Amino acid sequence: MAENAAAKQDIGKTSFEDALTELERIVRELESGKGDLETSIEAYEKGMVLKQHCEAKLKEAQAKIEKITINEGGSVKTQEFDVE
Repeated sequence: MAENAAAKQDIGKTSFEDALTELERIVRELESGKGDLETSIEAYEKGMVLKQHCEAKLKEAQAKIEKITINEGGSVKTQEFDVE
């Protein structure tokens, strides 16, 4: 259990790109079916943590995006980007 918390903390410092690369590696490894059951379970659990990390990073990025609009008078303004 403590290892899982430490792994989550380490992943929390990982960039989106590095986390996605690692997640892709894990998926390829699991799809190959070459690992034993215990190793596959551990890889799956790490993959889920990486997936959650990537989703959180994407949500952070979306929150920072602003929509640029031009009104009829030609002036430019920004407003929050509506994801929905």
